[in-house]
Amino acid sequence: MPHEEEPSLPFWLVNIPRDQWPSECPDFLRECSDKDRGIIGTLDERYSVLTWEEVREIVRIDRVDKFHRLPSELRRYRQFTHHLVQEYGSIMNFIVNERLKWESMEPMGRPFEYEEDIKILYNDWPYGIDPDIVHLVVWTKFELEDDQATGLSTPESRQEIEEYVQKTFAPHVKDFAWFKNWKSLKSVHAVEHFHVMLYKPEAEFLRRITNGDVAMTEKFGTHKREAR
Repeated sequence: MPHEEEPSLPFWLVNIPRDQWPSECPDFLRECSDKDRGIIGTLDERYSVLTWEEVREIVRIDRVDKFHRLPSELRRYRQFTHHLVQEYGSIMNFIVNERLKWESMEPMGRPFEYEEDIKILYNDWPYGIDPDIVHLVVWTKFELEDDQATGLSTPESRQEIEEYVQKTFAPHVKDFAWFKNWKSLKSVHAVEHFHVMLYKPEAEFLRRITNGDVAMTEKFGTHKREAR
C-alpha cells in the first residue's frame, strides 16, 4: 500500500532518475487527484505489494478501492491513457477497436450464453500485487446489472458471474477470486467488464484463455520519452 509522498521532491519527480527530470510537471500529471498524487509521490521501494491473502480479503469484504498500482506504474498508466485520449479520442475507443477488436457491441444472446460475447484479456495496468498473482479482465458485450442505489452488482448478476467464473477457471486454477468494480471506480464505463485474480496459474492455461494476449504495460516501453 502507498505511504505519504516524499517531502523533499514534487510528486512528479519521484521515481524518475535525476538526469531524466522534466523541467515542469508533465501534462498527463497536472490534473491528478490528491490520491494519485500521494501514490505517484511515493518511492517504489516504500510501496507494500499486496500478498495473495490480502487480495483475497480485499475482495471478500468488497473494498476494491484498496487496490492501487505501483507508483511508477500509475505514472506510466496516466501517461499512456493521456496518449490514448489524444490519439483515439477516448479510452473506450481504444479498448473496443484495438484491444477487443469488436466490430459490433450487440450481444448475440443472454449473459454468458455465447462465447462470442465475451473476451478475456490481461489487465493492461495491474495493481501492486504479488508477481505470482495474474490479473485478468473479462469483457462482455452484455450488461451485468447493478443496483441503481448502491452501484454494486445485484444478487442475480453476482450469481451469473460466479457461475461463469467457476465453470471457466475452477477446473484449471486452485486459487482465484473475482470482483466487479463499483461504478465510482471504473476507468472504462462504456464497456462492461469484471476482474479475475488467479494465483500461480499455469502459463499454457493463460495463453489459451487469453488467446495469447500481452498486456499493454509490456508493450508500452518503460524508457519511452514523456510527452509534455
